[in-house]
Amino acid sequence: MPAYNHAAMTEATRLTRQGRLTEAVALIQQTLAGTPASTDCGVPATDHGAPAGQSYPDDIAGVTSAPPGHRGLLARLKTALSTALPDASPELTGLLSPDLPNRLPWPVGPQRTAAEQPPGQFLDRWHTNDAGTRAYNLYVPTGYTGLHVPLVVMLHGGTQDAADFADGTGMNILAERETILIAYPQQDRAANPMGYWNWFQPTDQSPDGGEPSLIAGITREIIARYAVDTDRVYIVGFSAGAAMAAIMATTHPDLYAAAGIHSGLAYGAAHDLPSAFAAMQAGGGHPAPNGSIPLIIFHGDDDAIVHPINADYLVRQATNHRPTSAEATWQHTPGRHPSTRAIHRTSDGDTLAEQWIIHGAGHAWSGGTVHGSYTDPNGPDATTEMLRFFTEHPRRGLD
Repeated sequence: MPAYNHAAMTEATRLTRQGRLTEAVALIQQTLAGTPASTDCGVPATDHGAPAGQSYPDDIAGVTSAPPGHRGLLARLKTALSTALPDASPELTGLLSPDLPNRLPWPVGPQRTAAEQPPGQFLDRWHTNDAGTRAYNLYVPTGYTGLHVPLVVMLHGGTQDAADFADGTGMNILAERETILIAYPQQDRAANPMGYWNWFQPTDQSPDGGEPSLIAGITREIIARYAVDTDRVYIVGFSAGAAMAAIMATTHPDLYAAAGIHSGLAYGAAHDLPSAFAAMQAGGGHPAPNGSIPLIIFHGDDDAIVHPINADYLVRQATNHRPTSAEATWQHTPGRHPSTRAIHRTSDGDTLAEQWIIHGAGHAWSGGTVHGSYTDPNGPDATTEMLRFFTEHPRRGLD
């Protein structure tokens, strides 16, 4: 059995033992679909349904029947599961059939309505280098007149695309108000069938190749074509996109002034799919080898996909073993999830990391709109807070 199939079977068995059947089903469905990378950060699964306002894509597994070449794997999975768990739920074993359902058995959130689009331009662009080609969208606000403005690069999560991410975060609306350029690189489905950035692959964790070179290339292309304040260039990501944003923050501290990481993992947390599974539940990562840039970090403490311990590893990445003090405050706006905001500063008063833990929130963009996937409108407004943080953090010298 290929390594990723073995890892998937091990993880599915663990989830089933914990009674997390829908997550086990999702993992098995994706394995049968032959898309090993699709089981990384961003797979929406919960035994409790979607949080208020959160919606899931209709076809997470992306498959309605097992391909012929996977029917042997199917039989092995059923045999292994029945051996490991002789009393496994019929709900789980019954779904291991050659004809899989095209929807997972958890509630789908409210039907999304079309978002009202701000009046700026949302341009289609492409960038090519030795690592390949990636499409991207660029939002140009009506207030852009050729004077230097900030640039924010947004990396979507799995199964999302640029338009969905823009609608769900509401970032273009704020960009129109504040006159900011917003870029949305889009993962190629040929590189990952479910649209995940390949954050766990070693070739996609280096500055000079793979997906980081494409994202950096898009950033530099926009800087060359537009009047961009190079001291105010930022990178943001959600889920798998957040893990890739953490990689970009570490590998390109000369390009980005600060980063926003939502429901993600630290640089170096994984080197293949099995280690990605482990990191998603237990955390991991390496110190930033080239210095560090300030991070603002959001994570729900009820996230069943990426454990919130990963937010602590991101703080370690940002502080990079430097002595800091943390100032934590409890915040609660009526009608929204409460949160704990911790600011990690050096003795000189420099903020290295601002960490928001959203209590009761799952794997969703905090304070997002009802118009995008993986959003929780009941959380603190991550979009507004990230732009506020960026305003406070133009480029500074690296330690």
